[in-house]
Amino acid sequence: MIKEISITSSDELIRSLNELPNNYIYRGHADANWKLESTLERTLGGSWTNDKAGQFEEHYLNLFKSKYHIYNKSEHKPKSKLAWLSIMQHYGVPTRLIDFTESPYVALYFALEAYNPLTKLDLAIYAIDYSSIMKSSLQKIRAYDSEFKKTESEIVGRQDELFDEVVDRFSYDVIWITEPLELNARIDRQSGTFLIAGNKDVKIENLLLEDIYSDTNILKFNIPFILYENIYALLRKMNINAKTIYGDLGGLAKSIRMDMQVHV
Repeated sequence: MIKEISITSSDELIRSLNELPNNYIYRGHADANWKLESTLERTLGGSWTNDKAGQFEEHYLNLFKSKYHIYNKSEHKPKSKLAWLSIMQHYGVPTRLIDFTESPYVALYFALEAYNPLTKLDLAIYAIDYSSIMKSSLQKIRAYDSEFKKTESEIVGRQDELFDEVVDRFSYDVIWITEPLELNARIDRQSGTFLIAGNKDVKIENLLLEDIYSDTNILKFNIPFILYENIYALLRKMNINAKTIYGDLGGLAKSIRMDMQVHV
């Protein structure tokens, strides 16, 4: 169950985020009404069906793989399905991945980056207990497969491998969280990680509402639009901006645009 918390001040927001332990991951939304869904779910929208979701992923993953060598300037090729999906996501292809970050302040930045202050919409930050999610997911897999004995500590550094060999192969109805072993510099600067449904035919929010995650802390901080400028000023003081997040000319341009929006 997603627990919603209404924030009334920037001090309360920072205090609430700082009180959470290190085993949480975060995601920022420029509109508090947005669901926690993948880009593939948003792309399919009302035409979503279980079969269609699976067909779309397989078709476009294979298409991307077949054309990759034409546009990739190096000889490097991803070694796992999650690595392939993360590269596709990086370049804007809809996938069943949801981007998260280990930093609540980076999550706040991304909420502001997509925000249009003229709309006066409320924002939101999701915070999910990573350890609890993975513990529950592993318990469910062990319940279905007596040969599977892995614990949380034993899967560190092997999430990609186990996703390919176990989770995705058997389409388990679990949430899987991973930081692909093949990170690019941008994902690393953003402390990025990914959340994905083990069963490509099931929507992520539906899985999060399953009984196995009933004891997991899944928080949604609803932030009123009047705090927009305060949060922007706070992140500037922390040197969290598009220049540090992206480290390129595109990041510089984004930082200028965001500054313009605040000072309109």
